[in-house]
Amino acid sequence: MWSCAAHARIAGTNTPDESSKPSRRLTIDDLVREARSRLERLEPEEALAAQADGALIVDTRSNDERRRDGVIPGSVHIPRSVLEWRLDPDNDLAYRNPHVKGLDQWIVLVCAHGYSTSLGAATLQELGFARATDMVGGFVAWRERGLPVCPAPEVDDDAVPGMGDPER
Repeated sequence: MWSCAAHARIAGTNTPDESSKPSRRLTIDDLVREARSRLERLEPEEALAAQADGALIVDTRSNDERRRDGVIPGSVHIPRSVLEWRLDPDNDLAYRNPHVKGLDQWIVLVCAHGYSTSLGAATLQELGFARATDMVGGFVAWRERGLPVCPAPEVDDDAVPGMGDPER
């Protein structure tokens, strides 16, 4: 039978008797703030200009959100849940999005409001994408500023998420 202390050691955590000082817990706000301190975040108009200069806009929103609200023309849909696997150039080709050309590619992530993509962009930087960033305000800000939006394409239920072509 496992003791709580043995279980905690395996999980990499401390038990009360193993540490005299409690570790500081980070909140989600702390994590987002730290991630954003490393990013050169773009306003929606800057993201549109970046796309015209060759940046790949990656939409991480759910299919339901995309169907309801539309998509950014030319963006690629890669759900947040598989983002790192679809972009990492060292990942198996069968699971890497073919529109991501390499670590030097300029990647601009877009979610609904611009929070989860801050975390995603910081993670992509850790994977070596020096030009990974996200968009302030997310898709909501893009749409509110009157930037181009088109209907989301139909989704094939058998398709591997995050492997599709840019939206038209």
